[in-house]
Amino acid sequence: MQVIEVTGFAVRSAVITLRRRGTPLEFVVFPMIHVASPTFYAQVRIRLRECDLIVLEGIRGKSLGVGVITLAYRFAPRWRRNGLVEQTDEVLLPEGVPVINPDVTAEQAIADLRALPRWLYVLVLIAAPVYGLVFALRGPRAFLDADTAVDDFPLTARAEEMDDDPVGHALSDRRDQLLLDALGEIHTERGGEPLRVAVVYGAGHVRAIVHGLADRYGYAPREAEWVTVYLPA
Repeated sequence: MQVIEVTGFAVRSAVITLRRRGTPLEFVVFPMIHVASPTFYAQVRIRLRECDLIVLEGIRGKSLGVGVITLAYRFAPRWRRNGLVEQTDEVLLPEGVPVINPDVTAEQAIADLRALPRWLYVLVLIAAPVYGLVFALRGPRAFLDADTAVDDFPLTARAEEMDDDPVGHALSDRRDQLLLDALGEIHTERGGEPLRVAVVYGAGHVRAIVHGLADRYGYAPREAEWVTVYLPA
């Protein structure tokens, strides 16, 4: 299953609908890119209006460490010639649709990173703003890198290497667990209702979301719709 598709013609995100036999509730997963064209967020916003509940990614609270790490994608929109914007609640969320946020706190996020070897933790803090500056200088061309693509196919050697990345696990494992627990509560409490529940999380979390909903509760992907993240000029 392709989640983020990268070609010479476009970068696209697959909005995936998961359903469970005998249950009217459905989960609609929106794989997000945190810096993209304004059109991408506008398309997602239109689709979110059709949902009854939004489960939204977002580290709660602030800390210096989290602020440094998020520079990796907050630099790019500062260069207006890039034509890119940062994902924010203002550009993404429609009015009137309830939102819940089961993500980690800033303190929890930093605690998970501090559990890494000290040299690796320091490297993450140094590398994040550098990566953000490079992304800003390259602009939309950075989207065309092969590493931007995300899929749920059997792991390639490159994907296996990334899957074993300790930094990736530190940034994602606890967050994925909290998200799946929240989705499980929605399934348990409201599974008998005909609800569309939007799950708006970064594309890197989608593998855990899809497998978690399948393994725990029997939800499976039933349809997908492409949304364009970026079109080269």
